[in-house]
Amino acid sequence: MSPFPFPPESLAVLAAACWALAALFSAPVARKMGAFAFTRWRMVFATVMLGGWATLAGTWGSLNLPLVSVLVLSGFIGIFIGDTVLFACMNRLGPRRSGILFATHSMMSAVLAALFLGERMGAVAMLGCALVLSGVMCAIAFGKRAGSASSLEATRGRLAVGVSLGLIAALGQALGTLVVKPVMGPDVDPVAASAVRMAAGFGFHAVLLLVGWKPARLTAVMEPRDWQLLAGSAFLSMAMGMTLILAALKYGSAGLVGMLSSVSPILLLPLLWWKTKVPPTLGAMAGALLTVAGVVLILARLG
Repeated sequence: MSPFPFPPESLAVLAAACWALAALFSAPVARKMGAFAFTRWRMVFATVMLGGWATLAGTWGSLNLPLVSVLVLSGFIGIFIGDTVLFACMNRLGPRRSGILFATHSMMSAVLAALFLGERMGAVAMLGCALVLSGVMCAIAFGKRAGSASSLEATRGRLAVGVSLGLIAALGQALGTLVVKPVMGPDVDPVAASAVRMAAGFGFHAVLLLVGWKPARLTAVMEPRDWQLLAGSAFLSMAMGMTLILAALKYGSAGLVGMLSSVSPILLLPLLWWKTKVPPTLGAMAGALLTVAGVVLILARLG
């Protein structure tokens, strides 16, 4: 039974907003540090934030050893693999296109939840999901303005490699969600659970650093501003965003949570407009309207 006066799946929309905002100012720092170093340090900040909160709240007791084992596995798949590969994709394609490729995790999550968790959607929810997915795809297909030369949209390296990285990140997110959904019982604290996932992801990253793997090293000279942006990204994307997703999974449908969390590219459109001073194309705006209609339809049906 959900304690919220609204559909718990709507928390996934708030998580998507956190990811969109974090992606906007994370891209320059991620490119400077490299995907592995950036993700590792974000995990350090997020683990300290979440672990400190769980300690103050006294909620570590809501976890047990079997649950921790599943959270570690979820952290490996969804954070160590998924999040790191996502920022490798962002370094190549920019926040908008990487975010839209990552949004394909919505359909992956829905299919996996139906196959392995037995979740089924009604006709109205399926229509809403179709509108969300169509809107996101419309935004990427018609979202680039002719002659646009923003550094945030530049392609670095081979396009096919960037696209592949985005799809791998999406699959990691979907699988990470699928693994953790069955164990998020009513007594499990999402903050403590998220702290374990963050710590697990950091542990796997630390191994790469300790064995001397070159791409894991931080070679850039960091300025105080860089650390501030990194801490803000960790708070929004990992501490807030991931915890909201676990809270949504605790009470809601894994398929719908995955679908609703995919709207971050749409939420990124007005942020990029503000950042670059270049308005979205008509195609991107049309995609945004489709997505909003789909989200409203899903949440109205759940409510």
